[in-house]
Amino acid sequence: MKLELKTIVLFLVIYLWATLLGGIVYEHLTLHPVYLSALPDSSVLVNGKYGLRQANFWQMLHPILVTFLVATIALNWRQTARRKLLGVSAVVYALVLFSTFGYFLPELMQFQNSPNLPDVSPTEWFARGQLWQGLSIIRGVVMFVGFLPLLFALTKPAEILGDLIESRRRTL
Repeated sequence: MKLELKTIVLFLVIYLWATLLGGIVYEHLTLHPVYLSALPDSSVLVNGKYGLRQANFWQMLHPILVTFLVATIALNWRQTARRKLLGVSAVVYALVLFSTFGYFLPELMQFQNSPNLPDVSPTEWFARGQLWQGLSIIRGVVMFVGFLPLLFALTKPAEILGDLIESRRRTL
């Protein structure tokens, strides 16, 4: 069995998306419950010389995943069943990125800067942190759902009827 480039790139997208899901689960189980529980005091986890720099992970992963997702759509464009499934995942990812840049990231920056915002009470920080966590869990579930079409796309054959006809014409 020979794997075509379009299938190899699809495997890579699945691997990258799974890595993204791992980061989501890890942060929601370990970092966010502690970090958002007692702002502004708990912001020490992400501030200062030894603060966690989780942005490094996300800033590295997202551009790579976007690049390979676009590449896999392009490589599988003529294969209708795969293209539709990949398109669903791409739309889900785009919507999640839009919400991340529109709400989640700006709010995280506010949480990180919370020691410099004395007009916001710890009670309000806690409420905002709990809302953020709840909405972010929903966002994570959406990303898990968006992963499924990638797996389904892998079950679709990489060849299409047109490819088969063309290869037969070349042999004649």
